[in-house]
Amino acid sequence: MTESGGRTAQPRRKRDPQRRIEEIVNATERVITRRGIEGLTHRAVAQEAGVPLGATTYHFATREDLIKAALERSVDRFGAYLDQWVAQRPHLSPEQFAVLLTDALMGSFTTDSRGQNVMEFELYLAALRRPELRSLADRHTANNIRAISHYTDPVTAAAVAAAAQGITLHGLANSQPPTRDEVEAVLRRILTPNPALPPPPPQG
Repeated sequence: MTESGGRTAQPRRKRDPQRRIEEIVNATERVITRRGIEGLTHRAVAQEAGVPLGATTYHFATREDLIKAALERSVDRFGAYLDQWVAQRPHLSPEQFAVLLTDALMGSFTTDSRGQNVMEFELYLAALRRPELRSLADRHTANNIRAISHYTDPVTAAAVAAAAQGITLHGLANSQPPTRDEVEAVLRRILTPNPALPPPPPQG
């Protein structure tokens, strides 16, 4: 087939729907990083992604759909990071784990990581008022406890996961993040016996 003037018409390239969805979700994360969830709109996402406004509303009918997709991406990414972290460190003593986990938490407060971590916390906290997001929040918590359980018992793992999340949130929200010594002291207290307490009674 030829166009007027004798030029051969080029076949129209089909858009890849999955790629378009990925572009929109990536743009959603960038908008939330800069503006927060309160600044998230379909128009802002479309502009960020460089796509027509109709493309965002076609794949994500509501603003809540955008938030859910971004949270799901965040949970999957964090789960993959945890799996890789554990695979690279299969055997750690409680003391070693406290030191390395402190390294990871302190990294959350650096200039390079802060924006990403604030965005992910905003998405996680969105579940406070959105019951439809709570299964994703549950999965985030379960991933964290499962990874930490590789190094300690499940109850201690749950305590470490809660402490790590609280430390990170406080460090991002407060005027100054905690010092490395403060973070490591908290984790060591949870992971190792407290010498100020009597030993537990013998079992049986």
